[in-house]
Amino acid sequence: MVKNYILDTNVIIHDPYCFYNFEDNNIILPIVAIEELDNLKSREGMVGYHARMAARELNNLRERGNLEEGIKTDAGGTIRIEMNHMDMSCIPFGIDTNKNDTRILAMAKNLQNGNMDIPTILVTKDVYMAIKADSFGIEVQDYHNDKIKSDEVYTGYVSTYASSDKINLIYKGGLSVDMLELNEPLLPNQFLHIISTDDNNHRVVARFDGNNIIPLKYAKNSAWGLTPINMEQKMAFELLMDKDIPFVTITGGAGSGKTILATAVALEKVIEQGDYSKIVFVRPTVAAGNDIGYLPGTEEEKLRPWMGSFYDAIGNLMDVKINGSESFRHNRSSGKPEFSVDNFIETYRMKGIIETKTFTYMRGRTLSNAMVIVDEAQELTPHLAKLMLTRAGFGSKFVFIGDPTDNQIDNVLVDAKSNGLVYTVEKMKQFPITGHVALKQVERSPLAGIAEKYM
Repeated sequence: MVKNYILDTNVIIHDPYCFYNFEDNNIILPIVAIEELDNLKSREGMVGYHARMAARELNNLRERGNLEEGIKTDAGGTIRIEMNHMDMSCIPFGIDTNKNDTRILAMAKNLQNGNMDIPTILVTKDVYMAIKADSFGIEVQDYHNDKIKSDEVYTGYVSTYASSDKINLIYKGGLSVDMLELNEPLLPNQFLHIISTDDNNHRVVARFDGNNIIPLKYAKNSAWGLTPINMEQKMAFELLMDKDIPFVTITGGAGSGKTILATAVALEKVIEQGDYSKIVFVRPTVAAGNDIGYLPGTEEEKLRPWMGSFYDAIGNLMDVKINGSESFRHNRSSGKPEFSVDNFIETYRMKGIIETKTFTYMRGRTLSNAMVIVDEAQELTPHLAKLMLTRAGFGSKFVFIGDPTDNQIDNVLVDAKSNGLVYTVEKMKQFPITGHVALKQVERSPLAGIAEKYM
């Protein structure tokens, strides 16, 4: 049955290509939403970028017909801009009729009353808009096209049991996956924690390489002086160190080691081993009311407050010692000169070896032979996650890290099941050049561990 789907502005901002994801139904764009997009197009950051993307897509639709009359989609539906049905008499007393949300609700209610034979559904990602629509008797839905369907996000590893003889075969070089009894097929680069059925102390952490179950290659390695502490960190370290896996995602709560692991491997791979020519630290800046474009100073100066996690990681990796003058000391045996963290980063930035970026400055770039770390990736929309990955050039390694739980997401356009990090994990897990691990244990401090678990 054909339905009328009315799109709230936030849905279009979340996915500028949402117009094509409603099959053979009628897509209705309130003129108020178009006005809001027009007001947002000049904003810096991801909101302004998505508004401009939506404008380009709507302009492409204009070339196919008249948006007021309606344009046929390839799936058999229609897309049109609704100019009428703005009568406010359907709005209960006490509601502010000057708000754009109220105008969209009025339009939805009037369309519903005027088309009783066709279900009218408001699609919004705004919880308060959904609550008000429910109270008005308007059917409302979230935008589900890019939400992951599973209740549990892929962790990247499984636990199972096997005989000691089979575990010994793994240590000797590899074991055929057919020799294990598993509930589900393994994915490429998925890890296994295998415990012996005849000796509980005999166990192994191994990786499925697409053909066989093999031992970890980097179990005895360290990076920039850092050695993984727990099982999940060892798995993540394996993925980060392997140059044949150019895309890695790591999820985990505060203090689980996501940033310091990724940063340590980046420093090791770029500065020590020369496997890549530079490190690019990228972070979305969604928490501020205005994007960094409104702040004074150079790009690096604007970004400094947002890059605290990277600076902290580098400081900890330098085995820092803070004194009254806030000087830092590099205690490694390589003979490198002493730097403050800021001077360390600035020195390598001047050589083109370290870059700190936000998405505003990433469009149009191709990042080749670089190790790119995207922090707080749970703040991305799926569209921006795709934009970031399409920057990948030859010889690069991309690492997405973040905590995808709802209490760690400041971006109102995404949630725990629709953010770019979990979307990317689920979409990319099937490919042999990708890998993912969810970190569970908090290693920052006993206090951080208690706070993460009980607060």
